Amino acid sequence: MLTRFVKLWMAGLFTLGLMSFPAQAAEHGSANEAKAMVQKAIDAMKKHGVEATVAEINKRDGQYQDRDLYVVVYDMNGKNLAHLNPKMVGKEMFDLTDIDGKFFIRERIELVKAKGKAWQDYKFINPTTKQIEPKSMYVEKFENVIVGCGIYK
Repeated sequence: MLTRFVKLWMAGLFTLGLMSFPAQAAEHGSANEAKAMVQKAIDAMKKHGVEATVAEINKRDGQYQDRDLYVVVYDMNGKNLAHLNPKMVGKEMFDLTDIDGKFFIRERIELVKAKGKAWQDYKFINPTTKQIEPKSMYVEKFENVIVGCGIYK
């Protein structure tokens, strides 16, 4: 179990890393666009494999990022495999909480285990506005990974 200090350090690192990304466009992505990005990533995983697709997702300004939308990938233990913020890749995120204390990665894992795919609400730093905002993440399980893309409300 991570100590409180390590959890706070990881949350701070996560926040600072996202805040370093320049604002792209003021326009928000839609729920349908988020679902389409997840499906695009899963289709690529089916065609090229999980590892190759994760490498592509981790490329800055690649095909899996659009405005405030970006695809994330976690293993079923909460380890981050792909993220907009390269500092988060490889980090164990199971115990990460949002500003309200919600263990959103734990919840994400439980949702896909139970349903295969779902929408999840939590609060997170928006990389374009640099503010903590309500966010809904669409997540889908594929093989042994969770693929997600979220929208800011």
